[in-house]
Amino acid sequence: MSFFDKLAGSVVSFANDAAKTVEKDVVNPTVSFANNSARNVQREVIDPAVSFAEDSAKTVQREVIDPAVSFAEDSAKTVQREVIDPAVSFAEDSAKIVQREVVDPTVAFIESQIQRPRDVVEQQQILDNLQASNSSRFPGDEYHSPDRKNWMAHISAEKLPLNKIVWPGTHDSATNGIGDPVVGFIGRFLGECQTLSVYDQLVLGTRVLDIRVQEDRKICHGILTSYNVDVVIDDVIKFLSETRSEIIIMEIRTEYGHKDPPEFETYLVDKLGPFLVHQDDNVFHKLVSEILPKRVICIWKPRESPKPSRGGHLWNSDHLRDNWIDTDLPWTKFQSNKDYLKEQAPISSRRFFYRVENTLTPQADNPVVWVRPVTDRIRSYARLFISWCISEGCVDKLQIFSTDFIDEDFVDACVGLTHARIDGRV
Repeated sequence: MSFFDKLAGSVVSFANDAAKTVEKDVVNPTVSFANNSARNVQREVIDPAVSFAEDSAKTVQREVIDPAVSFAEDSAKTVQREVIDPAVSFAEDSAKIVQREVVDPTVAFIESQIQRPRDVVEQQQILDNLQASNSSRFPGDEYHSPDRKNWMAHISAEKLPLNKIVWPGTHDSATNGIGDPVVGFIGRFLGECQTLSVYDQLVLGTRVLDIRVQEDRKICHGILTSYNVDVVIDDVIKFLSETRSEIIIMEIRTEYGHKDPPEFETYLVDKLGPFLVHQDDNVFHKLVSEILPKRVICIWKPRESPKPSRGGHLWNSDHLRDNWIDTDLPWTKFQSNKDYLKEQAPISSRRFFYRVENTLTPQADNPVVWVRPVTDRIRSYARLFISWCISEGCVDKLQIFSTDFIDEDFVDACVGLTHARIDGRV
């Protein structure tokens, strides 16, 4: 082997050894370092980063997204519970209230406005039929007083027991011209039940007065006012001064919703003292001649003040009774008057006056609220009522018979029946 061959072999061997040494001392450590570094990066950086990212994602899910979703769901439930459901419930309740408070009453009101005129016509037809079948005849119905101002005197006080009289009376007697300047003529239509003054009513034959007062002693009918009660008292005294045998029942009361006039009992006694028939249960069985010269049975009905004592100058509410009903339907009122009158004891055994009012009252929920057209629905049936009392055998219970807008025919009917009683025809 030549020198060069040996040299080449040595160089190759050296190169191989160097390569192995480089592989062992450089490459392998470098690869190992790289692998270790990669593992370290994986373990120290990537894995923690991934773990951090996953933990962050979980934290965001748990701390942000889940609460946000839960909050949104709770908010939706709260809005549903606190806003939508109450709003729906409120709307439903409001609809029910509107239905109950507005729609139903409106429908009922409209129906009543349509039905009420029909009811009035039907009820008047009942009375017309009753009048046609039974007529309005009764003993004394033909009587026409030659002097209504003195009709008691014409019968003769010596022959006229107090409990035989059918007393013609007026309802809301002092309402002629009622209505203050603010309400004007409209108030008059709403509250006027008589067009005649108290004096003119007495001259016409009225013997029972219904007077309503308020705290300042003014005449009133509900909220409507008129003249001072002095006007009434003066009219009564004027009439008494012009007659000798006429006895008057004068009911004076404090109107509903008002206060009593102060010292009013004293006022009445001072004004009417010489004419007052003192309270006495025996009066009911006396002749008019035994009561004269006293002429006024004054019944004072306060609302709060003590009522007049028995045996005093004035009579109290125990001595004048009625069963008034609030209606504008004629047959309803006619029936009510009949039924209540039937329940009464005969006049001969009573110790009080009992009044039947042949009147009707306008109702606020109906189109016709004027007094005159409403009460006219029953006024023409006064004689029919007396005739019914005869046919039903309770004429001995009829005592005071009152009306709105009194006229001669009404007075004559009452006085005619009084004559029939005195003559023994009933």
